[in-house]
Amino acid sequence: MSAWKRTHFCGELRPEHIGQMVRLNGWVHRLRDLGGLIFVDMRDRTGLVQVVFDPAIGRALHAQAGELRVEYCIGITGEVRRRRPGAENPKLPTGEIEVFAHSLMVFNPSRTPPFPLNEERLEVDENLRLKYRYLDLRRPAMYRRLELRHRVVKYIRDFLSARGFLEVETPILIKSTPEGARDYLVPSRLYPGKFYALPQSPQQLKQLLMVAGVERYFQIARCFRDEDPRADRQPEFTQLDLEMSFVERDDILNLIEELFIGIVKECTSKRVLKPFPRLTYEEALARYGTDKPDLRFGMELVDLTDLLCETSFQAFRAVIETGGVVKAIVMPGCASYSRKEWDELGEFVKRYGAKGLAPLALTDEGIRSPIAKFLSEQELQGIVARTGAQVGDLIGIVADQPKVVHDALGRLRQRMGERLQLADPNLMAFTWVLDFPLLEWNERENRWDPTHHPFTAPREEDIPLLDSDPGKVRAQCYDLVCNGNELASGSIRIHRRDLQDKIFHLLGYTDAEIKERFGHLLEAFEYGAPPHGGIAPGIDRLVMLLSDDETIRNVIAFPKNTAMVDVMFGAPAPVSEEQLRELHIRIVLDEE
Repeated sequence: MSAWKRTHFCGELRPEHIGQMVRLNGWVHRLRDLGGLIFVDMRDRTGLVQVVFDPAIGRALHAQAGELRVEYCIGITGEVRRRRPGAENPKLPTGEIEVFAHSLMVFNPSRTPPFPLNEERLEVDENLRLKYRYLDLRRPAMYRRLELRHRVVKYIRDFLSARGFLEVETPILIKSTPEGARDYLVPSRLYPGKFYALPQSPQQLKQLLMVAGVERYFQIARCFRDEDPRADRQPEFTQLDLEMSFVERDDILNLIEELFIGIVKECTSKRVLKPFPRLTYEEALARYGTDKPDLRFGMELVDLTDLLCETSFQAFRAVIETGGVVKAIVMPGCASYSRKEWDELGEFVKRYGAKGLAPLALTDEGIRSPIAKFLSEQELQGIVARTGAQVGDLIGIVADQPKVVHDALGRLRQRMGERLQLADPNLMAFTWVLDFPLLEWNERENRWDPTHHPFTAPREEDIPLLDSDPGKVRAQCYDLVCNGNELASGSIRIHRRDLQDKIFHLLGYTDAEIKERFGHLLEAFEYGAPPHGGIAPGIDRLVMLLSDDETIRNVIAFPKNTAMVDVMFGAPAPVSEEQLRELHIRIVLDEE
């Protein structure tokens, strides 16, 4: 190999290299045999360069080149020359030059790949790509994603290290603790009948690092959750885990805001909406119908309840009298929608519990609507004025209980934003959502559940409500949202044993359960635990957004498919009876 070790990368050759002899290593990306000259687009991790095999330089070499096929792994030596006028390729960084080959080495031939690797947009079944992921990753588009991920993670490490953070690795084999999903369990061979669990997050460990006096911790952490298959989730994922002592909420928000602005600036050509808007949870629901709003476009929900509280239209009035609300969104330029298209929008909101959508189209001839005859002229004009709708716009109204209205209109807003292409794809609209409820009532289990996790601190002024009205207690937690996606969740943590005990009891844990599951953490709080807080942005989803991808699987080197299966390794898979015996495990399958 030493005689064929590269002197240059394919993608770095430029006119200043003209006249030089170079040695390149890589793969055959594309071939064109024009009868005389043979042109090979040679590829390595840096890009493409055109290699020319000219029979005038060597007939044997030309014949050898004629045996090449796509994805052969090769090495060449040759002279860098300027392309003839008119033959330049402005789409390639190397498009002004080409390399005339003087020798060729085939390191390894290749079978015909199961899908083309030289197409930028690949239309092929994803499971086939995942089965041959080592080939899929050869594609330049996939390599760019890996490179972007590397640069993002490196920027994070450099940024936090420069600000006094210590990167600390926490255990992968820990005790099973509740984090909101099922644990992946690992049986212990040495302790039959006992199990480790893979961490859903290093939550308790990073809090213990604060007790230990580390003060500023981070980790690029691998996390594991045994969830049911969902379209864009992975059983294992990567997050930036971060915790700080002696801080308040805004200290963490300001740090993360600076970090993310820097990531976008240094790693992409995208723009950032700054400073990051801050919305309370209630405000986000009221204005956008969701706690994950996409702020790249408007189309906010408009409350019409007070305008219609005396209406004679019973479909609205009955809802208002039973504590419901009437809200609307304005769909710009959609007044020409047909009755069929109205019905389609109505069916869409029905999927989310609404009884239907009341449309009002503002045309040059006036308002076109099936409900106009039930509303007074004053009510119609009030709706138009309140919503700010213009001629050519379509107003969509939903009347129901607040939760239904927000969900239905929030989803309709997102759908129409996509259909009308209202969102700037080059804008990263980060948004903070604050002041979530600390607890939510679980009707099925008849108990309180934590909205985020049980270690989140309540707002100081709301602590007395824990005894009288737990549902009204606001949490010192915060989510970072970008373009309609949740990127991070964090909170100021509980650091006093008495308050943590109180929360555990409120969640229905017995004293024995508290001691068994959390005794180590509660005991640590008795040794001068400092006030602390943190956050955990998801690396996979962040890189997905930065690379304009539609799925996190494209930015993970070796992901599972949508069914949580590794189709390349064939995992999960059976193990031998001997392995099971060593672990003292017997498989008992449910009867069909």
